[in-house]
Amino acid sequence: MRERGPGGSSRLAPGGRPWHARRMIGEIWRRMPMWAIIAASAALGGAVALAAANMFGRYSGLTVPRSEPAALAHMLAPHARLRLPATGEAPFPTALLFSGCDGPKDNLDTWSAALNAQGWAALVVDSHTPRGLTDFQLWRLVCAGQLLTGAERAGDVAVAVAEAKKLPEVDGERLALLGASHGGWAVLEFLSMADHGEVPHALTRWPEGMAEAPLDGVAAALLLYPYCGQLSRASRRGWNSPVPALFLLVEGDAIASEKPCQRIVAREAGRGLPVEQHVYYGVTHGFDQKEKAALSALAFDAEATEDALARGIAFLDEAIGRAP
Repeated sequence: MRERGPGGSSRLAPGGRPWHARRMIGEIWRRMPMWAIIAASAALGGAVALAAANMFGRYSGLTVPRSEPAALAHMLAPHARLRLPATGEAPFPTALLFSGCDGPKDNLDTWSAALNAQGWAALVVDSHTPRGLTDFQLWRLVCAGQLLTGAERAGDVAVAVAEAKKLPEVDGERLALLGASHGGWAVLEFLSMADHGEVPHALTRWPEGMAEAPLDGVAAALLLYPYCGQLSRASRRGWNSPVPALFLLVEGDAIASEKPCQRIVAREAGRGLPVEQHVYYGVTHGFDQKEKAALSALAFDAEATEDALARGIAFLDEAIGRAP
């Protein structure tokens, strides 16, 4: 923080602006006519109201365009990436990977390579590129909950599960869902919606053959620092199926607080579901991702990433009955 010092050095005042700038802003505000103040306040209030209305429409599904499962699968397919182990025979147990709100980054490549090394196929599902959400100003709206909520993206999860089962390289009875941040939110919404008879908002109906048992073949869920806040159905009502789930959380997460996730873990484990957590200390949200937006305060942590890869894949192996 700087403010003007006796020696001419520049220090900021507690509010973060130079003193003279703060005085100027205050003077401008005092001189503004009342009608201008009212108009500015109304405009700000209107913008907040519009954002809230849009978020409600997205959360409830009222304003989300719905597609037939085949149409959504056709849109996603050209941008999906399937990576196979270098050795072994198909079909392979397969992890379906869903990125954070900024789209697929290097961390999904890191997880794919680690999974391949342990005999897993990895299918990266890109929800952003097909929708034109790769520009910074647009994916930031995804991060803010204004576009592509978890309940909407749960449709991508459902379609990916259905389409993966059709691939000869994939063992459709040994599927794992891996979601990072926003992708974790989508996976959690899929689990909750599947168990409560609610079709994901991006879809007109469940994909063919999934309506009766949407989670059939899903052997595990691995959730990396997911969003579990007030807009999360999993936070409100959880799920019922005994799908093993591991939450890898960050203590003091400034992007997606770990506290609601820990409440989910405690509640679901208390009901007898195989849900567990591991918390990392001294790292940031997205600790396994090197690619960051400009001015991002998030940081890659090699040690935590190495532990998460080992811990996460060991959990997935155990979930499908592989010996350690």
